Amino acid sequence: MTETNPNKSGMKPLKLLAIAALLGVVAGAGAVYVKGSPSVHAGDTLAQASPSLGECAINISLKDKVAKAATGDVAAMIPASPSRQLSSLAFNGPDGKPMSVGSLKGKTLLVNLWATWCVPCREEMPALDHLQAKAGSERFEVVAVNVDAGDAGKRVRFLAETGIKALKDYSEPTMALFNAAKKEGLAFGLPVTMLIGPDGCLVAAMNGPANWAGDDALNLIKTATESAGT
Repeated sequence: MTETNPNKSGMKPLKLLAIAALLGVVAGAGAVYVKGSPSVHAGDTLAQASPSLGECAINISLKDKVAKAATGDVAAMIPASPSRQLSSLAFNGPDGKPMSVGSLKGKTLLVNLWATWCVPCREEMPALDHLQAKAGSERFEVVAVNVDAGDAGKRVRFLAETGIKALKDYSEPTMALFNAAKKEGLAFGLPVTMLIGPDGCLVAAMNGPANWAGDDALNLIKTATESAGT
């Protein structure tokens, strides 16, 4: 369901939605297995992750509300158990200067790692842009971080050609961010999406694409933002 290598084949929007729906059905059954780690249950990966970042005392009410709101198009969003402090995850801002999740503390964040060679990533970028346009505020932001190595021109051209306007141009060209997420048991391929509270603590995570432009996604973000008390 996730993509780890460049792929020049196209993917129709309906196929993307079918993949996301399948992920959601499997997630709802409590048996998600992600490519690259067939012996690891996605609901258990955080408990097995490296303790380097430390656990968060996540708000139980927030976790429960997000779990109930993760339905339909976003049913593959798995609540963190336990939560992880992700403030130190680093990338570059739109101005090219280093920053981190902690730089955006105070906001609920939907951090999405993507690459131009990842077909599902490319398919969901307009939906993420739509979500940011609809729900972005001082309380919430979609942080789509491009992890292409080398020439930044590929990223810039893709964003321009796709008509991405609401999303800011975040990037991390060394794969260090992806590898850090992988070390924490969060990423097994691309795209990977992390819902992070205003305190920098992980609330939930998803491997694979989703329809972020739909009502299910908007309801999830509204629930997470309002329940976080920001």
